[in-house]
Amino acid sequence: MKSDFKFVYFHRVRWVECDPQWIVFNGHYLTFFDVAVTEYARAVGLPNVVTQQKSGKEFFARKSVVEYHAPAKYDDELEIHVRVAYLGNSSLKFVLEIYCGDVMVTSGEMIYVCVDSKTRSSTPLPADWKQAVLQYEVKEVERAA
Repeated sequence: MKSDFKFVYFHRVRWVECDPQWIVFNGHYLTFFDVAVTEYARAVGLPNVVTQQKSGKEFFARKSVVEYHAPAKYDDELEIHVRVAYLGNSSLKFVLEIYCGDVMVTSGEMIYVCVDSKTRSSTPLPADWKQAVLQYEVKEVERAA
């Protein structure tokens, strides 16, 4: 439900993202998710990928789930809603919903893990990154004990 989200990113479907029936090819929804998560991070004040690399800590994608509800078509303007639903010691889960008008087109989640850039092993999320998410979100984010 749109009201569950504070952040929204808009995207107009381009012809290159469509199959021969002018419907968005299913694989592009992960790109839409990824771009929206990047813009969410910018809005929240999380460090960009260059700053992450310099700090020695980066986000790696661990899991993606996409559910298809209705087709999006060429030239549709999509609303991509993003929120953090879980904030753990070293990971966070984004929940996403894509709408065309009032119709939910796609929903899903993406789980990212904070890793040490050199060892590529999980490492705790920096406290300021956690605080940035918690300050941005209107609703309380589920946190690991």
